[in-house]
Amino acid sequence: MRLSPVTRRRLQAFRAHKRGFWSFWIFLLLFGASLPAEFLANDEPIVLSYRDTLYFPVLFYYPETTFGGDFETEADYKDPYIVEKILAEGWMVMPPLPFDHQTINFAIDRAPSPPSEVNLLGVDDQGRDVLARLIYGFRLSVLFALSLTICSSAIGILAGAVQGYFGGWVDLALQRLIEIWQGLPMLFMLIILASFVEPNFWWLLGLLLLFSWTSLVGVVRAEFLRARNLDYVRAARALGVRERVIMLRHVLPNALVAALTFLPFKLTAAVTTLTSLDFLGFGLPPGSPSLGELLAQGKTNPLAPWLGITGFVVVAALLVLMIFIGEGLRDALNPYKGRASGVPLAVKGGPA
Repeated sequence: MRLSPVTRRRLQAFRAHKRGFWSFWIFLLLFGASLPAEFLANDEPIVLSYRDTLYFPVLFYYPETTFGGDFETEADYKDPYIVEKILAEGWMVMPPLPFDHQTINFAIDRAPSPPSEVNLLGVDDQGRDVLARLIYGFRLSVLFALSLTICSSAIGILAGAVQGYFGGWVDLALQRLIEIWQGLPMLFMLIILASFVEPNFWWLLGLLLLFSWTSLVGVVRAEFLRARNLDYVRAARALGVRERVIMLRHVLPNALVAALTFLPFKLTAAVTTLTSLDFLGFGLPPGSPSLGELLAQGKTNPLAPWLGITGFVVVAALLVLMIFIGEGLRDALNPYKGRASGVPLAVKGGPA
């Protein structure tokens, strides 16, 4: 795929923004490492061989009777009896961290317990490994933020495009509605709504989506208001091109340039909101691996400072990385950045 000169210049500008460029790769590395969390932190073997047959307990359910046990319930690979049965006629490979986010380490004397050789970041007040919960919690937070950002951005871009392109009473009616909706106290409304149901991932995503879609409407609306009377749009109308085609093919790509600069900051806001709700106890169900829940444990366990410090460092690092990425993307897409002449990049180098 051949890139246009403007796109190449924008990529070069993003690479030149060292802080944003390296933050992007560090974020990708951390997020990519957290995706296969079950293969990094789990109390079930990645693969095992029993009687010359391979099994993958991380991916599939196997009853205890498969390995010579007595019950049809799922095999407990922490049970010395089952482990002895497996090793007597085969072998098994455990993940680097032999705990998942719900595994309780019964070998410790007390909970919470400070970092040790077995639990590198200690255990929380329920005896669960903090590092394992961080790996799963990081993945959950980023996936939630990505889902919320993509869904809310799609709705916000669509609403802003309709407002800006058609204008008139359509723009006026939607703008008044958005102003009223934005005036509602989002956090308090979320707490009230969350108190009626026990939110899971999808419930919470839907509740936050109700309030987060408005942030991009103004940006896209302004771009469509500016472009709707330009010559190429008028020419397309005169040639009989359908309104939908003009909006999607001719105006929307230019509007997306401005919208893209806000996406990392929307990701930051989504992570912050989820962490805040979990910290207050109105977020994901109890027991879910959550950065906010770890911060709450640090608050309620002042004699276990490793909990609060670990949660704070991870949340702060995640937010800082996304802010730096947003700054780099904003500068790379800014047509006036670094141009003393004041002539936009799209004018000098051709259409964006």
